[in-house]
Amino acid sequence: MIDSHCHLDHEPLLSNLSDVIKRSKDVGIKKLLTISTSLDSFARVKDIINIDEIIYGTIGIHPHETKENLVSSNTIVKNFNENKKIIGIGETGLDFYYNNSDRDKQIKSFNEHIIAAIETNAPLIIHSRNAEDDTFHILEKYKNNNLKILMHCFTGSKNFAEKLLNLNAFFSASGIITFKNSIELQEIFKFLPLNKILIETDSPFLTPVPNRGKKNEPSFIDHTAQKLAELKSISKSELIKITTDNFNKLFG
Repeated sequence: MIDSHCHLDHEPLLSNLSDVIKRSKDVGIKKLLTISTSLDSFARVKDIINIDEIIYGTIGIHPHETKENLVSSNTIVKNFNENKKIIGIGETGLDFYYNNSDRDKQIKSFNEHIIAAIETNAPLIIHSRNAEDDTFHILEKYKNNNLKILMHCFTGSKNFAEKLLNLNAFFSASGIITFKNSIELQEIFKFLPLNKILIETDSPFLTPVPNRGKKNEPSFIDHTAQKLAELKSISKSELIKITTDNFNKLFG
């Protein structure tokens, strides 16, 4: 298995990394992709990726962090190229759920990340919340640039998913698909092609059933894999092989 999106630099994971990594390996995880969300986060990620061979990282600024962390595509490319274990650009994107006060900064940051992803030929890890139209319209502008798109923790509409498929996007399923009230999202993952799906924890957030109430960690991805296998009417082992192959295809 591969956890395509976790935040090992967040607590309580950071203080318990040895145990977290051990439990990850115990359930069969072969790679952990720990995601940068700010400049401070990236500094921690650069250290964490050297702790164990299964850990890889990304360089990026979460949309919530753009007010204090605007960076140029040149800066992103420079940091990406300096370390072979930094394999993705993000997490970036748009999040207008709480307010739109930093809307322009989010859009500017998103475009800078896209330019960096094109220059490096690296996958772009995208966060999109309450911003489907804006996210798609921005991505569509780059449709002729062979952009590698990964929609992290996808919770969007079926219409959004269909449009993203036309841009050759991949979609990552998080623990949300295990929630009782996520029927619509479950139907969307039934619809999505198997060769376009990855799995993630987004730990320490979004703990899957049956571990609700606990802080999430990569080893809990086993529950998400089981649920997604049920939705796709295949065995968990087959689901794991497919999502692992998809990750390796996307990230090279």
